[in-house]
Amino acid sequence: MSSGTLPSTAYHDLPYTRGGTVDRAEVGALVRAAVDGDAAAWKALVEGLSPLVWSVVRAHRLSDADGHEVYQTVWFRFAQHLGRIREPDKAGSWLASTARNECLKVIRGLTRLLPTDDPQVLDRVSEDRTPEQSLIDAEDEADEAERIRLLWQEFEELGDRCRQLLRVLMASPPPSYVEVSVALGIAVGSIGPLRQRCLRRLRARLDARGAV
Repeated sequence: MSSGTLPSTAYHDLPYTRGGTVDRAEVGALVRAAVDGDAAAWKALVEGLSPLVWSVVRAHRLSDADGHEVYQTVWFRFAQHLGRIREPDKAGSWLASTARNECLKVIRGLTRLLPTDDPQVLDRVSEDRTPEQSLIDAEDEADEAERIRLLWQEFEELGDRCRQLLRVLMASPPPSYVEVSVALGIAVGSIGPLRQRCLRRLRARLDARGAV
């Protein structure tokens, strides 16, 4: 898309359906194409992910006017940040989180302007898990599982001495340094420095894989 030109976001008449018409792998490719100026890719993103944005807006029970304003703001911000999204395949999560934040801004503004004890207003945000929260939670869980997998993979690549020491120190309840010294034959005064060296080595390996 040309510099200084925002893509159109006039898709608010799309019917509401849960989910979208693009999957996570497609989203990443479409975002990258849109960054390169592909107008068709941008349109596919808006059409495919608008149902998700609308599901967030409707979950917060905004008025039609406020809902449309939030919708437009979300896509405007997405266009602004399009080239800076670090994980394009998670664009749906970015949109959902942004939509939620914009909805909460509107709600906070309304409560400041219109003090009320009306339970329908006070309960405007449902306590049920919203669609975007389910998406964000699922992606966070997948990311955490991958980080743990990489952690243990790199842990196994450490030398025997580091693996033995760190495993012993991870025991619950943790052993004293005297007990560690007896078990592994390491001088008490050497345990702390060795532990730090092993952890630095592990962190460096994880950094190299972008897992930290």
